[in-house]
Amino acid sequence: MHSKAIIFDVDGTLADTEDGHRQAFNKAFADTGLSWHWDLDLYDKLLAVTGGKERIRYFVNNFPCDFVQPADFDGFVKKLHAVKTRHYTTMVRAGQIPLRPGIRQLIYAAHHAGLQLAIATTTAPENVAALLELGLEKDWQKMFSAVGCGDMVANKKPAPDIYLWVMQTLGVTASECIALEDSKNGLRASLAAGIRTFITLNHFTRHDDFSGAQAVFKDLSDLPQFLRVSGLSLPGVSP
Repeated sequence: MHSKAIIFDVDGTLADTEDGHRQAFNKAFADTGLSWHWDLDLYDKLLAVTGGKERIRYFVNNFPCDFVQPADFDGFVKKLHAVKTRHYTTMVRAGQIPLRPGIRQLIYAAHHAGLQLAIATTTAPENVAALLELGLEKDWQKMFSAVGCGDMVANKKPAPDIYLWVMQTLGVTASECIALEDSKNGLRASLAAGIRTFITLNHFTRHDDFSGAQAVFKDLSDLPQFLRVSGLSLPGVSP
């Protein structure tokens, strides 16, 4: 069936954001007097869990960190995550986290071709806005018919909830969409929603199991190749 919509994951897909998130977490830890430090190897393990607040809880409950949970642990996590988000958006607005190759061209070409575009991510709305305001334009939202992110649904990836919400908002079926993801949890979510999914690799996900994906790319620098494989036809981009 002819594709009517492209649904984008954000972290690792639209931009190589994960190390920026890691650095922002470490800055937040320092700001709040915590001795924690998430290095690359540890963060690679923490990425097994989606969502920043969930990742903090996972770390405290599963790794030695010499930490006594306060009575209001949920409140502590929310405040710590808010500090981290401020550091992350500052980094994005400083131009430290650009969009990945081919992403900007794909978004503009697909929008001009009349395809519906959407976001399906576990990251916070502020993070999405900061990234796309700089990578695209201030009124980037005019190009996206649905922006599903953060805590808008009950269960985060690998549950399909955010994809189901996006499809309902767009008014399309799974067979009318394609999804772009970068991780096994993202792929599990999109496949559980019945959506054909294409993967772009990054440092943290390059060894993931992507069984079930339509195709796996290093990135979208060769956009015509992606169009050939995906079956998309976009004006201004020769397949």
